[in-house]
Formats: sequence, C-alpha cells, structure tokens
Amino acid sequence: MTDNETLRADAQANRDRILDVARDALAADQAASLNSIAKAAGVGAGTLYRHFPSRESLVLGVYRKEIDTLVALAPSLLGKQQPLHAFRSWCDRLAKSGRMKYGVADIVHAATSEQENQEIYGTMLGAIRQLMAACEASGEIHPGANPEDFLVLVGLLWRIPPDAAGEARVKRLLALAFRGLGAKG
Repeated sequence: MTDNETLRADAQANRDRILDVARDALAADQAASLNSIAKAAGVGAGTLYRHFPSRESLVLGVYRKEIDTLVALAPSLLGKQQPLHAFRSWCDRLAKSGRMKYGVADIVHAATSEQENQEIYGTMLGAIRQLMAACEASGEIHPGANPEDFLVLVGLLWRIPPDAAGEARVKRLLALAFRGLGAKG
C-alpha cells in the first residue's frame, strides 16, 4: 500500500467515524456542537471541517449514510431471517434512524435538492418493494399492498418525538401498519 492509499484509507476511516459519532450525538441532542462531535470522534476540529465544512453538510452526510445503510440492510436481513421478521427488523431500524432525523429534519429538507429527494425516495422504495415482495411470496402479508403508501406511512415516524412516549407510539403505529398488511402476530 502506498502512502497515498494509506492517507485515503485514513481519511475515509475518519469520515466514517465522524458520521457515526454525529449520528449518535444528533440523536441525543440536536444542538450538539461540531467541536464536541470532533472530540468524541477522536479527530481535530480541522479534520471535521475538512470533511464537512458546515453543520448542514455534516447533517446531510449522516442522513445519506443512514439511507444507504437502510437500503443495504433489506437484502441482508432477507438473507438471514424469515421475510416478515426481516421486514419488521428493517422498520425498527428505520424508526431508530428517524430519531436522528427528528431533530434535524428542517436542515435535511432545506439542504436536499428535488433530484436528491427523488433518488433517496427511489432507493428506499426499492428496499420496501423487495421486503414486501418477499413477504407476499411467503404468504406472510396480503398480496397487492402498495409500497409507496407504506413508505409514506412510515415516513411519518420521523415526526414523532424520540422520547419514551414517542417510542411507544412508533411501536403501536408499526404494529397497526403490519396488521393492515395482513401480518399475523
């Protein structure tokens, strides 16, 4: 490995660590300072600002990484679990990622272009289609459910405050949504 490759690998590792720490910090406190995030990630403020020159760019980086993780999670879960269990697990992860977005939703909406929103929507819709198709094929949900309707419904979870009452509401709403799909149990 050359010095340039090592530098790139180190830079990518720093970026990933910053995003992971920022996700947790923003979920806990939407006003978390960039300096506190840099310190918790074990990097200097200059390193954070080199990757993310503004709070907005950091929030968008976290959001995009969360979406990419969710999209990749769908086939991974389907490879390890029964379809309905995989779908429920995926929705639980979606709700968890919504805790971070709750506090910074205005930043995300203001900073993403219509094209980016459509790309994100399309990839999320693809993950839901894959999960629903597997559940339909296994007979665990009724056939013919609309993945776009489901995405709109679960998108509302991001508007629920991430406190104990909100978490209980998320569980009730997801249970209601799955009953509406015809899932048992």
